[in-house]
Amino acid sequence: MNEFNPKNFFDLSDPLFHSLFSDLENPWSVLKGNLKKYLKEIISEENVLDGDISPNAFIEGSHIHIAKGAKVEAGAFIKGPVYIGPGTEVRHGAYIRGNVLVGENCVVGHSTEIKHSILFNGAKAGHFNYIGDSVLGNDVNLGAGTKLANLKITPGNVSLKYDGKNIDSGLRKFGSILGDKCETGCNSVLNPGTTLSPKSLVFPNFTANGAYTNRTVLGPKRNG
Repeated sequence: MNEFNPKNFFDLSDPLFHSLFSDLENPWSVLKGNLKKYLKEIISEENVLDGDISPNAFIEGSHIHIAKGAKVEAGAFIKGPVYIGPGTEVRHGAYIRGNVLVGENCVVGHSTEIKHSILFNGAKAGHFNYIGDSVLGNDVNLGAGTKLANLKITPGNVSLKYDGKNIDSGLRKFGSILGDKCETGCNSVLNPGTTLSPKSLVFPNFTANGAYTNRTVLGPKRNG
């Protein structure tokens, strides 16, 4: 049994995500070039800007698709390649740095920064979040100030701590994998290589570290 099969983390019924994850052994493999390649395949080089985009938003580069029904507020900065689905809000002060796939009805909020990451449908990062080299499942909600750290302060690839072992991700930069309907409290930090199964919770002000394949509540005296 493969505990890290993407199907154990995400509902993949939406074709936009199914074709990207269905053949992968684990969800972080999507960050090994698959995401960049996929975005170039599904987005034309000529930008498609069909959403409600403020004239005071900043759009830079090519391979940018902002779907009809999406909203981009003044002061947001979007750099391609990026796909933003219908019903998604990119709010004032958001910074999308490229190689980002955002599904339907998501929120990229004020002072939130995203790079090389995926937000499934309904995922929300409303306030002061950092999302680097990470995947947020359907209906994930990040509390204000949650940071998904993606780079160790020591040399080498990011490892996942699971069942008393260290699993080499093969990635120098790797943030977190959050399964469907996970939630984090305000000012929580997820260390590089943190993976949470669906419906897991992280308490406010808590630092999470490790790979959890069963629904987990992480907080003081509850880690593991």
